[in-house]
Amino acid sequence: MNGRLALTEETAKKFKESSREHDENVTFPFENFEALKAIGYPQLSIPKEYGGGGVSLHELMKHQEIIAKNDGATALSVGWHMGIIMDIGEKHSWDDEKYRKVVADVIENGSLINNLATEPATGSPTRGGRPETTARKDGDRWILNGRKTFATLSPILKYAVISASIEGTDEVGNFVVDTALKGVHIDETWNSVAMRASGSHDFIMKNVRVEAEDLVSYRTPGRKSPAGWLLHIPACYLGIARAAQEASVNFAAEYSPNSIKGTISELPNVQEKLGRVELMLMESEHFLYSVARKWDESSAEERQQMGNELGAVKTSIVNKAVEAVDLAMRVVGAKSLSADSELQRHYRNVRAGLHNPPMDDMVIIGLAKGSISRIKEARNEKMTSNAE
Repeated sequence: MNGRLALTEETAKKFKESSREHDENVTFPFENFEALKAIGYPQLSIPKEYGGGGVSLHELMKHQEIIAKNDGATALSVGWHMGIIMDIGEKHSWDDEKYRKVVADVIENGSLINNLATEPATGSPTRGGRPETTARKDGDRWILNGRKTFATLSPILKYAVISASIEGTDEVGNFVVDTALKGVHIDETWNSVAMRASGSHDFIMKNVRVEAEDLVSYRTPGRKSPAGWLLHIPACYLGIARAAQEASVNFAAEYSPNSIKGTISELPNVQEKLGRVELMLMESEHFLYSVARKWDESSAEERQQMGNELGAVKTSIVNKAVEAVDLAMRVVGAKSLSADSELQRHYRNVRAGLHNPPMDDMVIIGLAKGSISRIKEARNEKMTSNAE
């Protein structure tokens, strides 16, 4: 383990101590983020050319898994910032001067950013719904009005990237909104049974004025470009599943009912469950990190062909993580349902991954279309070759 990973692990160990309290009270773990800022974590994924840590996607996923093993909500929340700030810098998708201003704030102050796109009427932005949030031109400025849901990190967010329909056009723009601006309000609506400490409240804008430079990009209709940074999602749920695995193995190694000699860890039926958990998580680990490394080693053109592969990683790992946590709870039995057990929290949190992008049905259909296209192409090439 390199020094950066060791520092993250040492820092994240403390998150586990307060995770139950924040989960039960639906409070935001400000202290976790202060600890991450103290070690310079928010700047770790900024490319080196902009003064950041410039870590690879492969290493970033290691950090995220470590954090998730100690507190899933903190990992998922900070993962959005880490991935987004990396992606913008690598793709140069914003005006360079604007990006430099934002990352300077991240480096100096640990400021955080997140994309806010989900709305009550549109559902998941991956489904392609047009935002009801509006942007109206007013001289050299823009006036934004609307409400975003699932605004993860909202209690501590400095920059919100808001998708908004531009009035009088068919275009959808992405605007950077400083959360300190007049007209920005956080409506504390978050009361999910999963990821309760993620602060995913509603983000409301009422006549919020932003500068022309804050329109940083436009949303292009159709298929989105593959995004390696979204692997932070499966990395998070893999970490949660590892935490559940550890809890169940510790229980099995210590629990000795008077009906048997030794502990239940020696029973074949318990070992069968624990073995299945290990198999699923081993498969998940290899899938995640091999694809992350492939992304790091691929050209921009090659990355454009990795969409189905990235989606498959998320779908496979999240579903395996859900099953692994369920099996871990079966090992522990009814005690795993106790409010005092960390397993019931892992069970609730891991299911949130089913609703993070990309959605399972879209991934599976994409894989089907990809296989059909590949096999048809190979068949046509063979037929052409035989005809010659």
